Amino acid sequence: MSELPEYTVADLEREPVFDVPAFDNDDAVGLGLAALEVIDERGLDLAVRIVLRGDVVFQAKLGASGPGNDPWLAGKAAVAERFGEPSLLVRRRHEEAGTPFEARTDVDHELLRAHGGSIPLRVNGEVVGTITTSGEPDVVDHATAAEAIRRYLDEG
Repeated sequence: MSELPEYTVADLEREPVFDVPAFDNDDAVGLGLAALEVIDERGLDLAVRIVLRGDVVFQAKLGASGPGNDPWLAGKAAVAERFGEPSLLVRRRHEEAGTPFEARTDVDHELLRAHGGSIPLRVNGEVVGTITTSGEPDVVDHATAAEAIRRYLDEG
């Protein structure tokens, strides 16, 4: 990937929201496999984790990804779950407001990492989990998770 994707708040707000009538462990694995397909096609060094109702249901680490990605996977997912929006959108909203997320003093930045790559998964409007990628620039992480979701929803 030669050029990094660029995202504005408006771009991110236009992306489809993952909201389905039902989503179980088997579905999470299907979404994870869609992510692996995207990662492989794009030749990325990414870790992917899908958490459903607090349980890691799917995880894979490809290329140069490894244990160093774990705090990022957890931190980005914590942001997506807490704010109910993609972690990149949370970051961009703060940047647009002129107050970088990293400047917030009311959050533990070891636990909450507002960098792109995590997208909330909803069942009937309720956030039940996240898909998170880590290992490339955060806009690439986000683009990969978003494409995996698109493919999963198109197949369903």
